[in-house]
Amino acid sequence: MRELTEQEIVRREKVEKIRETRNPYPERYEVTHSLEEAAQLPDETKDVSVAGRIVFLRKMGKMSFLRLRDIDGDLQISVKIDLIGEEEYAFFKSNIDVGDFIGATGEIFTTQTGEKTLRANQITFLGKALRPLPEKFHGLQDPELCYRNRYVDMIMNEDTRRRFKIRMKFIKELRAYLDQLGYYEIETPILNSKASGAVARPFVAHHNALDLDVYLRIAPETYMKRAVIAGMPKVYEIARCFRNEGIDATHLQDFTMIECYQAYFNYKDNMKLIQDMLQTIIQNIFGTLTITVGDKEIDMSGNWKAVSFRELILKYANIDIEVENTKEKLLDKIKQEHIELDSDTPIDKLGYGNLVDYLYKKVARPHIVEPIYLTEHPISLSPLARANDERPEITDRFQLVVNGAEIVNGFSELVDPQEQERRLLEQAQLKAEGDEEAMEMDYDYVHAMEYGMPPISGWGMGIDRVIQLLTGSENIKDVVMFPLMRPNDEK
Repeated sequence: MRELTEQEIVRREKVEKIRETRNPYPERYEVTHSLEEAAQLPDETKDVSVAGRIVFLRKMGKMSFLRLRDIDGDLQISVKIDLIGEEEYAFFKSNIDVGDFIGATGEIFTTQTGEKTLRANQITFLGKALRPLPEKFHGLQDPELCYRNRYVDMIMNEDTRRRFKIRMKFIKELRAYLDQLGYYEIETPILNSKASGAVARPFVAHHNALDLDVYLRIAPETYMKRAVIAGMPKVYEIARCFRNEGIDATHLQDFTMIECYQAYFNYKDNMKLIQDMLQTIIQNIFGTLTITVGDKEIDMSGNWKAVSFRELILKYANIDIEVENTKEKLLDKIKQEHIELDSDTPIDKLGYGNLVDYLYKKVARPHIVEPIYLTEHPISLSPLARANDERPEITDRFQLVVNGAEIVNGFSELVDPQEQERRLLEQAQLKAEGDEEAMEMDYDYVHAMEYGMPPISGWGMGIDRVIQLLTGSENIKDVVMFPLMRPNDEK
């Protein structure tokens, strides 16, 4: 059992003292205005009722000041003995601490220092905090403690509150943009019998009722396409996805992404849509298309240029993937150049497409700052993408890369069920040979395709990663409200 601090013991004693006259955890309080709204009211507005957590408290003889906070704002409250009465003022001074929740009703005025304040004529106790908040001027600074105790981090740190408000606003704007274009928002299964929809290592679970091993969704793609087959030409889903891979400053195993599909589009149509969509959303949120990431200013305006895998790898590694066009040739060249690839799977086990991808990520991606579209992906890297008509060894695919991070991935979809079956069988063979990131055979999806598919283009975007970019956050955990952490030892 954890030993309580002196402050925690005192606060627990206060709870028992409060119980003598009232419920320390009441069920309801009538609020007329949020703290943010109340701070905008004109002076002499009466009968204003607000509620929030106390983050600052200065108790004095016959008059005290406190500050209430929620995610949207703060409001100062003045508490005077002649307005709330001697008994209530004595209760207030004896039992209320920083961290507690209260409600306050009264009149708005502006102090001599120019601060909007509610002059309370009634104070209602709404909940005791048994643990004290961190010290006022330093707040919660340790990154790991911020991730573990996000609720405290959000109370104490304005930057944290700002990041999550941007995240919520971004998702709201994203939905609004697609909804006004006539897209349907749908839901697809999180538990799947096949780990399909992306090239990634899955999480495995067991379904007791069906006595069946299942996979946590790595992407909603194949079900989104089933919806298009069903007659829905424009669909999207904001989906939680799970990939049992490495963790670093830009990757998490459980993350939020959006996937979006439109019939009769090709990948170039979606490149135009995404540019307009992101520029519209960024402008609506920030009022500018210039974002700041660390010491860099990134201009998101204008038309974003397209650059091929071949161009980038040739530029930064002097390796021509059109010459080194097999797994064996490229692997020999990588070893000759003494390039160490960051792959969980031994590189000898990787297929050609994954070799190209890891090589690009190692030598080229860190140099990309301004937004570009990466194009001309090898076909073995894109088992669900449509082959280019003129060059069947590459796919009609793109990735939006900004500041070294892959933000959006999209392509013209493969809609030929016979070709899809052939490619998935190739993927299954790679998996059998040790490439853990290769896809499994999915006959159910091929079966659905055989009912007929129109031309389709789709794209996916990592919500966490784009918010990391837009907020200039160093770690992707900074923009995930409750990231998974190893349990600590506290009981």
